[in-house]
Amino acid sequence: MKRSTLLSIMTVCLLLLLAACGNGGSNANTNTDGEASANTASGAAANATSNTGTADAAGAADGPITINQDLPDKDILSKGPDGESAVSAKTLSLSPEDLAKVKAGNYTAAISMHYAGNDWSAAQLKGLKDTFAKMNIEIVATTDANFKAETQVANIETILAKKPNILVSIPVDAVSTASAYKKAAAQGVKLVFMDNKAAGLAAGKDYVSVVSADNYGNGVEAAGILAKAIGGEGDIGVIYHDADFFVTKQRTEAFEKTIKESYPNIRIVERGGIAGPNDGEKVAAAMLTKHPKLKGMFVVWDVPAEGAMAAARSAGRTDLAISTIDLGTNVALEIAKGGMIKGLGAQLPYDQGVAEAILAAYALLGKETPPYVAVPALPVNQENILDSWKTVYHADAPKTIQDAAKK
Repeated sequence: MKRSTLLSIMTVCLLLLLAACGNGGSNANTNTDGEASANTASGAAANATSNTGTADAAGAADGPITINQDLPDKDILSKGPDGESAVSAKTLSLSPEDLAKVKAGNYTAAISMHYAGNDWSAAQLKGLKDTFAKMNIEIVATTDANFKAETQVANIETILAKKPNILVSIPVDAVSTASAYKKAAAQGVKLVFMDNKAAGLAAGKDYVSVVSADNYGNGVEAAGILAKAIGGEGDIGVIYHDADFFVTKQRTEAFEKTIKESYPNIRIVERGGIAGPNDGEKVAAAMLTKHPKLKGMFVVWDVPAEGAMAAARSAGRTDLAISTIDLGTNVALEIAKGGMIKGLGAQLPYDQGVAEAILAAYALLGKETPPYVAVPALPVNQENILDSWKTVYHADAPKTIQDAAKK
């Protein structure tokens, strides 16, 4: 009798041990495309933030999955590429039932970036990877066109050979990449665009949706920040993106319209176009040479704004006030120090990535999708820099920025 009892106890212990080992192995990384998995130890550590209502918290294993529901309920000022009114990304949600169906599909996805070398792209990719991991969707390719349209076309050809169910992408150029995206649509790929669509493609037929920040709203915020910094009067310059790029056009249009309509004592005396992120310094240098008494400058995004700062320092103009769009590490540090960049309108790239993944899942499930979705604008200045960083990136600001803000 005692021997029988002992054998029973040993059998139960063995079964429990096997079950524990099986659960421990269920999170093994099966991704073989050479990309960093969202399930790695470093990825898990990066996701361990104290935010509530974010996709990390709300997007538990069984759903629902949403973007950060603590974001302010602000009117979206931007219109879509075909003039569509925006639907707030806060309204998107993947229910536990929906999530279970998507997980069971064993779908695959690919991501084709225009440029992956900045904080915005890194956060967007992280939002996509984290959310697709929760959906059991394997990412089979992630590509970087480095702002070259011909590279992106080649990248998409390579991606389509892998036959993904989903492609999330931001076109380098809306026209010259259109044929590649049309091929993806004809292949039955669920196509979700970041920020801008390819020319000639129709929502609901060729692609699922376009997801963007409220770029018009961020342009309005940048105008107010710069106007305040220069005391509501004086001459300023504008550095814009000289390309057929929908969202950068929106933010520049919003900035200039707001200045002209709301700040009559501020004059835009010079405009300079950039073709790429590394052109900011030379354009700003020429502008400062022509207008040595310029009080302020708007630069269309953060990387060329860094170049504008370098030009101002070379010209001995560290008193120049600059506003921009996008909360990158270097501009955030300058804001925290109270330097030349006085503030900016921030996009929410992590939440944008979450929204794109949710819309892709909607399409897989046959659910109706709005043609244009946007996340709210976020004004950032020295007073709210640390909170803003946490809102944008779902993590605490780097120590250098925290230390600068404390000083």
